[in-house]
Amino acid sequence: MADVLLSVEGLTRRFDVSKPWLNRVIEREERQFLTASENVSFEIKRGETFALVGESGSGKSTIAKMIVGLLEPSAGVIRFDGQQMDFASGAAMRTLRRRFQMIFQDPFASLNPRWRVEDIIAEPIRTFGLLRGAEISKEVGRLLDLVGLSAADGAKFPHEFSGGQRQRIAIARALSSKPEFIVCDEPTSALDVSVQAQILNLMRDLQDEFGLTYLLISHDLSVVRHMANRIGVLYLGRLVEVAESKRLFTDPQHPYTRMLLDAVPDLALSGRRRMPVTGEIPNPINPPSGCTFHPRCPKVMDICKASNPPDYPTSTGTAACHLLAPQEVASTGR
Repeated sequence: MADVLLSVEGLTRRFDVSKPWLNRVIEREERQFLTASENVSFEIKRGETFALVGESGSGKSTIAKMIVGLLEPSAGVIRFDGQQMDFASGAAMRTLRRRFQMIFQDPFASLNPRWRVEDIIAEPIRTFGLLRGAEISKEVGRLLDLVGLSAADGAKFPHEFSGGQRQRIAIARALSSKPEFIVCDEPTSALDVSVQAQILNLMRDLQDEFGLTYLLISHDLSVVRHMANRIGVLYLGRLVEVAESKRLFTDPQHPYTRMLLDAVPDLALSGRRRMPVTGEIPNPINPPSGCTFHPRCPKVMDICKASNPPDYPTSTGTAACHLLAPQEVASTGR
């Protein structure tokens, strides 16, 4: 069984969205906090692709940024290859940081428009001191060839490429430090469908060739189905279900997961009964009591409004829903 490369325990992030102090005093208001993620825990095994899915505002990108150190967690622990990550430790994290990279959602915004492509890709190599002199240019050319571009493209600027080509440059930059783990924050959402397929196939080929481990952030379930080994479903900052990819699509356990899957167009025209998507994601500053999904849930019970469900084991993984509780517990909430 593959060992765990990344583990996240109780990861929480709160943002202070309060008005300035003087306004709060005059208007007699308390400080306000937005909880972007709450008590999120999961593991990613070496060589697999773990996907986080959910609606916009569910906390997917916030979790990704905390894992790579762009945001500091309010609480929780992140362990990479058994070592607890403390991004404030400086030199102690330098070696560890080389082992993971990130591919951002917008390939144009994530590339410096004033730098040539060869300098963009070479930056991690120089930062970590992996190669020197002419070896750097040779490695940049190799990486460009690897992602389907040519070494001559290194002399160009990002605006001279299409969206798909810019994402290939971003992938080459992510690979330049020879990482083991890559966080992919919706890497194809800004691309045309035909280009999406090319980028996804490239990512799978690179994963097979270099043994990479991916954390894939996406709201596109067709992309997730093509790429992921296991899937975590987020709702309002909390992980409500974790399951193997194939099992989650055929046998979802949480009502929110079923709602997400029913929102996907039925191209096969199977005629099966589908659950319509109702309501909108609540305000994370003032979330509902108990299970935060209960205002939209078609199977809501009294206990759902009173208490937050724990993670219950299921036939496909785990899910946080009172419907999955032992019968004697669930019956008390009806």
